[in-house]
Order: sequence, then structure tokens, then C-alpha cells
Amino acid sequence: MFKIMIVEDDTRIRTLLTDILRKYGYEVVAVEDFLHVEALFEQEAPQLVLLDLNLPYYDGFYYCRVFRRKTTVPILIISARDEEASQVLCMELGADDYIVKPLNVQVLLAKIMAILRRGYGEYAHKPEAVQAALPFLLDDRNFSISRSGKVEELSKNEYKLLKKLLEKRDTIVTREELLEELWDDVHFVVDNTLTVNVTRVKNKLLSLGFQDVIKVKRGVGYIFDSSSMGGSSDER
Repeated sequence: MFKIMIVEDDTRIRTLLTDILRKYGYEVVAVEDFLHVEALFEQEAPQLVLLDLNLPYYDGFYYCRVFRRKTTVPILIISARDEEASQVLCMELGADDYIVKPLNVQVLLAKIMAILRRGYGEYAHKPEAVQAALPFLLDDRNFSISRSGKVEELSKNEYKLLKKLLEKRDTIVTREELLEELWDDVHFVVDNTLTVNVTRVKNKLLSLGFQDVIKVKRGVGYIFDSSSMGGSSDER
């Protein structure tokens, strides 16, 4: 049974979500004390967080940052804010998906199932397959890459991007594949967002001594060129 934490200050919506999720077999932790959200999160260790943006004391953007620093737990934003800027910012902060109020229950349940399947089911990350024969360490516990004692921290999207390219190393990964990997609903994602994330990852790899290992295939996508890495896994 998956445990879902609801961070929603509207009592009516919180109660509705709790009832629906329990009906479908999920264990639910619903936040009522908004002064101690972080403590409850650490105590309960949920497998998914449903997070509103407009909250007392601290907003959902703040909690998105906090949760992402602590863990890789999936975060699904539920908000009345339908503007593109809020949605893109949430994705950049590490949220996994975004759904706009008023809620469509079937869409919500479908998104929850998809996120849990990716995170814990048959599509979940197999770290050994990605890490094999790399001259650096990709750490999925704290979203970082390291080599010879030097560490570069990654945002969640930077981590997912690099992981996808490594899984298909030496093979072209299309922009569409990467967009779908990083964001479930790509309609609001501006084209430059992916380019920015790729550039950040390339810069962090460069700081570890790996130059031009991610190559652009113009008009198609990107490729992680393992032949450009040099060295060996012993150099970590």
C-alpha cells in the first residue's frame, strides 16, 4: 500500500482527496498543522506528496525545494494557479507533475498511478544499469555526480535528464523523449527549458573534467557519447 501525503489547507478539498484515495486503497497522511509540515514529512516518509501552492506560513514552492533536498519522493502539484510561469517553476524545482483545480478525479488518479509506476513499478530506475562502467558516480540518493572527490549537485530534472541519456548512451535520444521523461504534460513546457537543463548538465560534467560528452543532434535530440569520456570507473 502506497502512502500519500496531502499538503492542502482547504479542508473541503483535503477531506475529498483523503476519502477518494482511501477508497482506492492508498494510505493517506493529511497535513492539518501547517507549522510542522517538514516534521510530519520526515516522520511519515510518504511515497508521494500532493502539494498545494497557496498555503499558510510557507507556500508550495518552498516545500517543493525542501522535500527535494531531502529525498527523491515524487511530488504532484495541485493548484488553482493555471499560469504557465507557476507550472514551469514547479517543474524546475523538482515537481513531477502539475494538475490545475478544479480537480478531475479520474485525471488525478491516472497521474498518481503513472507517477507511482515510474517511481516504484516496472519503469523504476535500475541504478546498476545506469552506473555500469562509468568514470564518475551518479548518486540517486542525493542527486549528485562525483569524480575523484569532487561533487556536483543536480536538480531533480538535471538528474533525470542525465540518467535518461546514460541509459541510452551512444544512442540519439529525441527531444520528445526527454521532454516526456522530465514532464508528464509537456504542453506548457517552453522549448528553451530543455535546452537550459542540458546546458546545466554539460557544465557540471565539464567541471568534473568531461568535455563535450553530451552532443547535440540538431533538429533531433541529444546523445551521450561515452567515447568522449576517457578514463575508467576507477577514477571516481
